[in-house]
Amino acid sequence: MTFRLYPNQKTLALLRYHRKLHKDLYNAAVNNRFTQYQKFNHRVDYFEQQNCLPAFKEVWIEYKELPSHGLQATLKRVDYAFERWLKGLGKRPRFKSIRHYSGWTYPDCAGFKVESNSENGYLNLSKIGRIQMRGQAKYWGKPTILYRNGKWYASITVNVLDQIFKPEILPIGAIGIDLGCKSALSITDGENHQQIDAPKFLRNAEHLIKKASKEKRRKRAPNRKKKILASRRFKRATVKVSRLTRKVANQRQNWVHQVATEIISSNSFVATEKLEVKKMTRKAKKGFSHKQKAGLNKSILDVGFGMLRSTIKYKIEQIGGVFVEVPTRQVKPSQTCPKCGNQHKKTLDKREHECSVCSYCQDRDIAAAEVMLYWAKGILPGLGTSLVDAESSSSTSRTRKTAGSMKQLGAMKRQKSVEVSAKNELRDVETHSSGGANCG
Repeated sequence: MTFRLYPNQKTLALLRYHRKLHKDLYNAAVNNRFTQYQKFNHRVDYFEQQNCLPAFKEVWIEYKELPSHGLQATLKRVDYAFERWLKGLGKRPRFKSIRHYSGWTYPDCAGFKVESNSENGYLNLSKIGRIQMRGQAKYWGKPTILYRNGKWYASITVNVLDQIFKPEILPIGAIGIDLGCKSALSITDGENHQQIDAPKFLRNAEHLIKKASKEKRRKRAPNRKKKILASRRFKRATVKVSRLTRKVANQRQNWVHQVATEIISSNSFVATEKLEVKKMTRKAKKGFSHKQKAGLNKSILDVGFGMLRSTIKYKIEQIGGVFVEVPTRQVKPSQTCPKCGNQHKKTLDKREHECSVCSYCQDRDIAAAEVMLYWAKGILPGLGTSLVDAESSSSTSRTRKTAGSMKQLGAMKRQKSVEVSAKNELRDVETHSSGGANCG
């Protein structure tokens, strides 16, 4: 959830100043970790850098104006980047310029105060002041102050599982959903079918983006090695390109939320396929058409498979419903007949499902949605699945690789406090026993 901020000139200058300080702290923490390891073979962790903050503020007195919890969140961001890198989940942490450092986080409620009835209002930030905001949200969480395309936003992070909203009457509908490029969603409840066409926001705006990008390439771009600064026309062209791409992203996000809201309005059980979008949008292998694969990748990303899945998932969980991800490799929805369970391989150009065993004919995507629904319910012929098996493979019980989360940090802090208290108790016991021995 995102609120648009409208700062005045005074608060605008403070926001820019705080953003710069957080960026410098991030780069200093990254440099400290690499230097300590390369010169002294010492691996710096989050707790060491956090404990050094008071001494750091004595040297760099401008950081005394910033809240401590906000600085700790920036250090935690560095720790998260290093943990992802060491676990092979991300790239090597790099120094960030002010252009690529979007904002900072307030993890503690002492750093901000909200004056809102869930629609519009004001946001009071520690050391910055009162800022008018516009937006609407059901719940309020931890705000992250962001700067994008010349505008300021407050992005709200909420744990949806802690904010379960159960309506008076829970919808009893159960549907299967198949995602595709031509029909973005093929929905069925076993009897009624519906297909929602892909909106193609990127395809429709592609010619405008290409034209603006071509104009940008004709302007004088910056070059650090040759010490050439960007021209004013280049900066204006950059703003134009980013404005067009941001509009496409906003259109897609708005459409996804509208579709997800319509789905949960009458359904509390959703079964869909387990997709790995990152692998689906890889480059073409040798022997395949690179241009054709690039077009397919663009169509997949234009629909937003991952955004659709995650949005429907959290909205279903928010009302207390069930969201099931069907294992695609095991069930093979597009190759399986929903009536008899017979599997027959079909090429992508064949868009109709025609079973050679039971003679069932249906649209390929609708048939795949039926297979996923029946599998999740445990009534798909031939595979002998059950709802228990479906729930075990659902996204709600799936384990993910995590690195440096705040939950892990809290557990580490609790473990550290337990160890310290145990050492203190042991020291007291030894002191008491030695004192008793001396008295004897």
